[in-house]
Amino acid sequence: MSDSWRFISTIAKKEIIEFVRDWRTLIALIVIPLLIFPALFIALPLLLQSEAAELDAMELEIVWQGDVNDDLNFSFTESNLIITYEDLPDEISNLSDIGSDTDRIRNQETQAVFRLLENDTGWKFSVLYLSTSEASSEARSRIIDAIINWESGVVNGTLVEAGLDPETTLDPVTWDGDLEEADAATKGEQAGLALSLFIPMVIAIWTASSAIQPSIDMTAGERERGTLEALLCLPCSRLQLLVGKWLAVASITSAGVALQIGGLLFAITYLASSSVIGIPSVSAISIALLLGAVVIFAIMVVAFELALAMKAHSVKEAGSLLGPAILFIIFPALFTQVINLDSIESWWFAVPLVNILLAMRELLLDRIILEHVLVWLTSSVFYAGLAAWYAAKQFKREDLVASIS
Repeated sequence: MSDSWRFISTIAKKEIIEFVRDWRTLIALIVIPLLIFPALFIALPLLLQSEAAELDAMELEIVWQGDVNDDLNFSFTESNLIITYEDLPDEISNLSDIGSDTDRIRNQETQAVFRLLENDTGWKFSVLYLSTSEASSEARSRIIDAIINWESGVVNGTLVEAGLDPETTLDPVTWDGDLEEADAATKGEQAGLALSLFIPMVIAIWTASSAIQPSIDMTAGERERGTLEALLCLPCSRLQLLVGKWLAVASITSAGVALQIGGLLFAITYLASSSVIGIPSVSAISIALLLGAVVIFAIMVVAFELALAMKAHSVKEAGSLLGPAILFIIFPALFTQVINLDSIESWWFAVPLVNILLAMRELLLDRIILEHVLVWLTSSVFYAGLAAWYAAKQFKREDLVASIS
């Protein structure tokens, strides 16, 4: 047993050292997984907030066609809108008929065209803009907000003149108390729900994608370099060789996933300190089962990718096999996000890949349903064993040495 483990650990160590020798590999293995969640949860919102603030402070030019209202004009000026006044075009059939204003809006000579017309029953308006332009959409948004406030003032004034209370007349049914106090879910459970919608998908896709390159390099890559034949001549069985390579790929993949989770925990801690999101309420049993699910998933995926890479005769062929194979991870990962866990049938937890992803979602919600756990644990172990058997079968092929040449 000690000799067997010595062979396996030596092979794994050799493969890991060769794979991480390139500094670009270290960046992909360490820097990217560590920064992906902080960049997604911290840097991206800060960037969007900065862009939104810059857009809010921007002065936007619009054209006002038709009748003028002093109160509305004042609201537009307060909203940083620079106004040019014009008459309504004669050729339009209604206020939304963009007519001859198309070109100057598309060419962004003006960000929007506001049309207003007073008649016997009140006011009619329209806003002509370019939806694919952020500045034009922002101008439309400011115009609509100003109109809503102006309309509210007109309605309230009319009700007061009629001797009515605007608040009770316009809003006779109101919510009593604090809306958040009516939710029986804790902040931690709400955070768990939010995280359960994407963490399983990210972990699954990252685990599968990060295992592709080392799987190819340690199989088809060694074929092209002519080192695989030398490995097969070592005084160890092919099963030991497989386990050593699997251990190397699993270690590299696990390191990336662990760093990714570390970055996630840092991002969650930062957001929790800013009261953006709470800390998920997950029990120790759920965490243990979650880690077990990730390990089983890694065993299955790594073994399957090693088998496919070994089946290929070149790095190019291996890449063409494993590249599309990632779709078999992405589609189930996306599909499981829309499944309702409240009324889910147990057989879902026996479907390959879907079972692990659903299990992760339930565990992040701290839901430990014994029947579900038994189904996904049993079926996942079976699928992982099946993948390992298929990988061992590829490594034991009689034509493996012959196919190298």
